[in-house]
Amino acid sequence: MKRPVNMLIPLSILFSVALLSGRCRMEKEGSRASDPSQQARIKLPPPLYKSQTSIEEALLQRRSIRNYKKEQLELRDISQILWAGQGITSENGGRTAPSAGAIYPLELYVLSGDIKDVPPGVYHYLPAEHSLDLVARGDLRNALSGAASMQGSVRRGAAVVVITANYQRITRKYKERGVRFAHLEAGHAAQNICLQAVSLGIGTVTVGAFTDSEVTQLLHLPPNEEPLYLMPLGKRK
Repeated sequence: MKRPVNMLIPLSILFSVALLSGRCRMEKEGSRASDPSQQARIKLPPPLYKSQTSIEEALLQRRSIRNYKKEQLELRDISQILWAGQGITSENGGRTAPSAGAIYPLELYVLSGDIKDVPPGVYHYLPAEHSLDLVARGDLRNALSGAASMQGSVRRGAAVVVITANYQRITRKYKERGVRFAHLEAGHAAQNICLQAVSLGIGTVTVGAFTDSEVTQLLHLPPNEEPLYLMPLGKRK
């Protein structure tokens, strides 16, 4: 009796489909870019130091905006917003937001969903180089919204800035008081981002209601970092 060799073909096809499906699912949920060949650094455009919006106008117009136009954000907009939050402003490393002892325990991440020339993924902001480093691939806005009690602003934003803190970096000097200093600094950085967003015609809102462990997992944060703020960004309607 001859062996039904033709039955091997469907089995191999099923195996390939299952394997491909698993890979697609991983990318959809976000997989860390650990392969050096998948690493990507995006050099950001230089920030601008003047605009047509005065600081008084920005303060007057600042509001929590949760609904946005369905438009792409430009890379120059993200560049400006990240610089406002933690950009370098002096030769000795001083930044746009004050920090106790100039220790700077904060880190900024960008979750890209619809930014021109920036593929969907999670990126880490490097202030000294004014650039973005790829952390994880894929559009994670829906997943991040789920981690934030299904808040629609997180899902609707073209991008989300995430502010984290490395408490160990500052408690080494200031002990338990350093945790308070880190929280104060996060407030400084977030307000800078809010005001910069106004000048760019971008809406944002500060989100603090989320499950820390889920956000940490989605963004592949290091063990010594804690998420403090989510700030969705989108063009104002």
